[in-house]
Amino acid sequence: MHTLIDCKKGSKAKVLKLNADSVLKQRLISFGIMKEAIIEVLEHAPGKSTIEVKVGKMRVALRDKEAKLIEVEIL
Repeated sequence: MHTLIDCKKGSKAKVLKLNADSVLKQRLISFGIMKEAIIEVLEHAPGKSTIEVKVGKMRVALRDKEAKLIEVEIL
């Protein structure tokens, strides 16, 4: 099992599952991060404290603890 934090800069991944609580899950879905969505990893902050991703035309910065809750299939 891979999570979003495992993806390298420039890679793409398909979301398999969101393991977040209902509040965070709703926030992620509002950004377009939901099951079957394709996410492109744009940047990792030093120490991987945050990760910048692109979903569709939207760019989103996630904390590492949020990215660890998103199960993905690396494409």
